[in-house]
Amino acid sequence: MAEMGRPLFFALLVITVSFLPIFALTGQEGKLFKPLAWTKTFSMAWAAILAITLTPALAVPFLRGKMPTEEHHPLSKILRAAYLPACNWALEHKKTVLILALLMVSSIPIIAGRLGSEFMPPLNEGTLLYMPTAVPGMSMDEGIDVAHRIGARIMTVPEVKHVMTKVGRADSATDAAPLSMIEAVISFKPTDEWREGMDMPKLISELDQTSQIPGMPNIWWMPIQTRTEMLATGIRSAIGIKVLGADLAQIEEVGKNIETLLKDTKGTRSVFAERSTGGYFIDFDIDRKAIARYGLTVGEVLDALSVAIGGKEIGKVILGRERYPIQIRYQRDSRSNLPDLLQVLVPTPKGIQIPLAHLAQMKVKTGPPMIRDENGRLASFVFVEINGEVSLGDYVSHAKEVLDQNLTLPVGVSLVWAGQYEHMSRAWDSLKLLIPVTFALIFLLIFFNTGSAIETAIVLLAVPFSLIGAFWLLWILGYNLSIAVWVGVIALAGLDAETGVVMLLYLKQSYTQWQAEGKMRNLKDLHGAIIEGAVQRIRPKMMTAGAMLIGLLPIMWAGGVGSQAMKRIAAPMVGGIVTSVALELLIYPVIFSLWKGRKFKKPLLVEKK
Repeated sequence: MAEMGRPLFFALLVITVSFLPIFALTGQEGKLFKPLAWTKTFSMAWAAILAITLTPALAVPFLRGKMPTEEHHPLSKILRAAYLPACNWALEHKKTVLILALLMVSSIPIIAGRLGSEFMPPLNEGTLLYMPTAVPGMSMDEGIDVAHRIGARIMTVPEVKHVMTKVGRADSATDAAPLSMIEAVISFKPTDEWREGMDMPKLISELDQTSQIPGMPNIWWMPIQTRTEMLATGIRSAIGIKVLGADLAQIEEVGKNIETLLKDTKGTRSVFAERSTGGYFIDFDIDRKAIARYGLTVGEVLDALSVAIGGKEIGKVILGRERYPIQIRYQRDSRSNLPDLLQVLVPTPKGIQIPLAHLAQMKVKTGPPMIRDENGRLASFVFVEINGEVSLGDYVSHAKEVLDQNLTLPVGVSLVWAGQYEHMSRAWDSLKLLIPVTFALIFLLIFFNTGSAIETAIVLLAVPFSLIGAFWLLWILGYNLSIAVWVGVIALAGLDAETGVVMLLYLKQSYTQWQAEGKMRNLKDLHGAIIEGAVQRIRPKMMTAGAMLIGLLPIMWAGGVGSQAMKRIAAPMVGGIVTSVALELLIYPVIFSLWKGRKFKKPLLVEKK
């Protein structure tokens, strides 16, 4: 108990320290993963305290009487029978084992290079948001007709249960949607009623083909995630390009050029550049001489026009605690077309009603439907929807190359890549700085425990061993590198230290015992001590790794909302634990033999038992 207390205490501290980079995350990723980090930190901190206080106290009443020896445990016999030949072979073929280990470690950058990158995995919220976007100037009647056609087309897909379409925006400052942006929220039947082989990516692809409207690019995303992104960045697609400049017409032209260049880029499902000057406006040029003849002022004419079109509240109806405003304005048929607007009657001081056509001229002009501002500069957005053929990071890298080669920006115009790519870049910049600092702290903690730089380096060899399985499993499952994956890798580093500390502890105990008994005379004795420390205590090592692995496996079979992110966290840990334990069992004895066997001159092979 005394021998195990200190190493396990430091191993738990290492697991706690390994989560420090997560606390530095900001924005969405920080809000999502900080609760996980706090929970893990508090649980590990208390576990470290209990490991040196409560655990020894509980051992006194519970570990009494005749205890079965390790040699007679049935599980130990099975594990020893499988592990002994492999350990003997590794000690007899040290160079071969180390070369194979180096080859496996060298595969890490190769496999990592094949993985894509993204900010967060797609979260299946159970519903889907479809947003086709038209150019400014679409009338309300046309928008309603398009919304009805879209809903009817979507309902032809068998997996769809309900669809609700919306045109324009609600009476709220938080929903600044123009009339040209249509939204359709789609709910689906239970997955067991879907066609065989159908999944969400295939369903989105089929819906995209079914609901194509000429001139209206499609954007597919999750409703909650879309609202969050729009509030945080103003971008309603996975990738956005902000065109910043000083002239609206100039940045609109740059946006349209970007739309043309990215339309045929691999991975593009749709791309749409905002029309900064495509809105239609009606101007009334008041004839001041005409209104003077009737004794009117400009304000009186505009007030009459405002009441006729927009309406005016003239009172309230009171029903108990309820209040209903009374508003007057022209009926829709009298104000829905341009000629009717010129027939709006303006009352004069003498009580005569004069048509607006005698007092003003009406002109239809184009202008900006909405003016955006970013950091004191005018902005226009380009929305890009990718189809899943390439990852978000790979798409942006390729798109940047396309724009650098084919797009010439005017003086004073610049591009800013936004959306989820902006979040990914910010999080990665933080992790690039903090992960090395965290590993330095882990090295110091293990060094304080062992007091030897060599032993610390041996323990930390578990990290590259675990990365082999982590990246290979990510590649097999088809996962991209995301913040969720890196959280799993960070957690894996702490678990590696725990398994490495336990493995090295048993080897040191066996070596010290043989040395104290005077049996450490040559390499044969050294290898015998290694076999005893590695093979005879295989069950505690497998229990340590098995407990961690069994706790993670249910996550890999989980489903429902949020399971996509949890699987990305668990996948590198599952793969890493498997390869880390397997390589530790074979390579740690070899490295320990090379380290402690330097004082023996003549090498001897281990006799197989």
